[in-house]
Amino acid sequence: MSDTPTSESTSRSEAEEPGTNRPAPGGDTATARQEPQDDLVTTRHTLHTPDGDLAYTATTGRIVLREEVTTDEKYGGRKAKAEMSLTYYTLDDADVARRPVTFAFNGGPGSSSVWLHLGLLGPRRVDSGDVGNLTPPPYGLIDNHETLLRVSDLVFIDPVSTGYSRAAEGEKARPYHGFTGDLESVGEVIRLWTSRHDRWMSPKFLIGESYGGTRGASLAEYLQSRFGMFLNGLMLIAPALNLETLYHADGSDLPNPLFLPVYAATAHYHGLHPGRSLDEVVADARAYADEYRAVLARGQALDDDARAAAVARVAAITGLSEDYVDRANLRPEHTRAYAELLRSQRLVTGRLDTRFTGPADHYTHEVMPGDPFLTAILGPYSAALHHYLRGELEYGNDAVYEVMTGAVHPWSYKEFEGRAIDVAGKLAEAMIVNPHLQVHVAMGRYDGGVPVEAIEYSLDQMPVPREARERVETRTYPAGHMMYVHPEARVQQSADLAAFVERASNR
Repeated sequence: MSDTPTSESTSRSEAEEPGTNRPAPGGDTATARQEPQDDLVTTRHTLHTPDGDLAYTATTGRIVLREEVTTDEKYGGRKAKAEMSLTYYTLDDADVARRPVTFAFNGGPGSSSVWLHLGLLGPRRVDSGDVGNLTPPPYGLIDNHETLLRVSDLVFIDPVSTGYSRAAEGEKARPYHGFTGDLESVGEVIRLWTSRHDRWMSPKFLIGESYGGTRGASLAEYLQSRFGMFLNGLMLIAPALNLETLYHADGSDLPNPLFLPVYAATAHYHGLHPGRSLDEVVADARAYADEYRAVLARGQALDDDARAAAVARVAAITGLSEDYVDRANLRPEHTRAYAELLRSQRLVTGRLDTRFTGPADHYTHEVMPGDPFLTAILGPYSAALHHYLRGELEYGNDAVYEVMTGAVHPWSYKEFEGRAIDVAGKLAEAMIVNPHLQVHVAMGRYDGGVPVEAIEYSLDQMPVPREARERVETRTYPAGHMMYVHPEARVQQSADLAAFVERASNR
């Protein structure tokens, strides 16, 4: 089921800085450890679309990141510290001074870039199907006529320990498994690629999904302050900007009102609000949010009548039973709510896309035992990625391509010790310093991990002048965290992203 685009020629590139493959000091060529080199492979293709042909060059493989070494105040050269896997696409014969370039990554932490790469942005996309109509194995890979390559060159980056990215031989991966190390390594890839391809004068964009939104918002500020690289635009897909809005913790009632609309939408999707429209039930949940917040703030001072009224209201909105809402102390936690909602049907809903459902191994789970959405899409994306890299982009690597890995955990947030993990301030600083920075935010109505209202709250709390806030546009799609799994949403989202890039490139 592979609709392969025309491949015209192939060449290998070993682009490295002079002298990086020399033996270590004091060693000899036979015994010294060899310094790693880039192992990029280039192929050329043509994508046939209804609007005309796109002739493009694809390059994939790994590049080596190096750090400057100083010993006793003496410069000791540059030492390999990591090998980063990436895939990039450039339109043939384009004017690079005017042609935008977009750097893309997913989140996790612990996710490769495969989802945005083969789900939404790249010239080829996976045939995974959607809820209720999933494509069976061995799935498929088809042309993406809506690819963002129509308006921008694309660079997909796999952070250290994801994809084929690894710490260099003899080096530790742990320094990259945290907020700052991750930021600096991905930022270095962007700097290197921009310099090596002479793209400093091109319009530049970032696009990040989920924790990739955390990374993207922070990178916008980091690239400015560290390298003087000012962006034209930042695209955030279901961004986790303030983690306090997303995780239910003792002593914080912040997430509860923000999750209420996605609970309502989920209940509606699964038939628990008969005779009512989606817009109606979501509006009802949003309207109650302020009162709900006040109810929770009263804590044990809430009298019995007020508590009973609140229990009934929350139950009616969420589709959960009054008994369950009461036992949850008016605070249904999301991984528990998704396990509970369809328990009588012996189903759990998805978390990242609550439209999806799946069976559990038994039906007494307090929390959802897994995410049916991730179960549904992991196979199609993994199969497509492995075929694509070897079969079409002609890159062979026997290492495991880590689509998603837990090896990066525990993830370090030491920079936020004693305070909320919130990068909205980083985004605000980037927007204030760069008055031309435009921001596009995509949200999924059925995203039960990063709900629409949690994102809106984070954006509204940014300490920026009103003029800057007006440079943020938002779009909501009728799907989940990876809204492009929904066919109609993908087409609309592709058009919205292309329009944003073209508009922000021409200001």
